[in-house]
Amino acid sequence: MTDPATDGLYGCYQAAHTAHRVHRLSCTACTDTERCPVGQRLFETFTRLQNDYLNRQRQQRR
Repeated sequence: MTDPATDGLYGCYQAAHTAHRVHRLSCTACTDTERCPVGQRLFETFTRLQNDYLNRQRQQRR
């Protein structure tokens, strides 16, 4: 059985990953080790949502 909150969180985390990836492909200031302010914000949003999703998955397995 799926949890609608988790499914929504998964979609948000995937959308954030896509936004970061698209930005990274077009931004000449972002590198593998440094990010422009927009790239940094997108990356932080992606990692936060990913962590939230994975933590929720772990909690559901208990």
